[in-house]
Amino acid sequence: MCGIVGVVSKAPVNQLIYDGLLLLQHRGQDAAGIVTQQGRKFYMHKAKGMVRDVFRTRNMRALPGNVGLGQVRYPTAGNAYSEDEAQPFYVNAPFGLVLSHNGNLTNAAELKAELFNTDHRHINTDSDSEVLLNVLAHELEKTTRGLPLNPVDVFAAVRGVHKRVKGSYAVVALIAGHGLLAFRDPFGIRPLCIGRGQNEAGGTVMVASESVALEGTLHQFERDIAPGEAVFVDLEGTVHAEQCAANPQLMPCIFEFVYLARPDSVLDGISVYQARLNLGETLAKRVVSTVPPSEIDVVIPIPESSRPSATQLAHLLGIPYR
Repeated sequence: MCGIVGVVSKAPVNQLIYDGLLLLQHRGQDAAGIVTQQGRKFYMHKAKGMVRDVFRTRNMRALPGNVGLGQVRYPTAGNAYSEDEAQPFYVNAPFGLVLSHNGNLTNAAELKAELFNTDHRHINTDSDSEVLLNVLAHELEKTTRGLPLNPVDVFAAVRGVHKRVKGSYAVVALIAGHGLLAFRDPFGIRPLCIGRGQNEAGGTVMVASESVALEGTLHQFERDIAPGEAVFVDLEGTVHAEQCAANPQLMPCIFEFVYLARPDSVLDGISVYQARLNLGETLAKRVVSTVPPSEIDVVIPIPESSRPSATQLAHLLGIPYR
């Protein structure tokens, strides 16, 4: 589980990405990182810890540029104690790529061997995100034929990624000098949405794991990125989108609605808060059919994310909520 955000703007984006990560802090509290791009150069800072601790004033001043991305990490793969596995990750070819990833690859070990033996790419950590970055880099190298880089080449590379990679992945990546790429796995297991700065026709474009990151930074939610879809935002803020999976279907992770997401988010058109109320209602029916409510003293939510479900359960059973 992680939280990711990417921005293309006409103004500096370091503070906007920082604010977006604060709004996604619930998705990961182990490490945080931001990379920005000015010209063709990337500026990066990442470390273990909470967003407010990782980024001091001096770090923010060292992140210039109108394009960037960030991530908050909760380690579910790789080494939880390694500073090197904080994201984003970087490779210098083709063009120069940085990537942040939310999800888990189920064939990471096979891909790592394939990258070494066939693609001649070196993976330096145990992170599946570094594997994913190198698969994307290799596929992009295969589809591009010099400059300029066209969206059609980018989408062809994502199609190649979908064919090779198995598991859950919502991705934001920067291609040096060209723009921001965001895409979702063919099952849409992890969430990803896109929006714009309010009252801006061609201004700031933002992608994020959850709608709260858009709304909390005064951006207008436009839509969820579809399962298997890739979105490429060039440096002028023009959005190009294409379906890159052969048989996409929405099969989101139920844990997003049970635990991971913020209750005020809307994922794929479903209110997380309403989903948790519905879970409490369904649980009430199950409880009534198995345990007499008179034998229950109180309803207590464990963990914090179960509060909406617990309040609904207590209300329907007529039992004190504590």
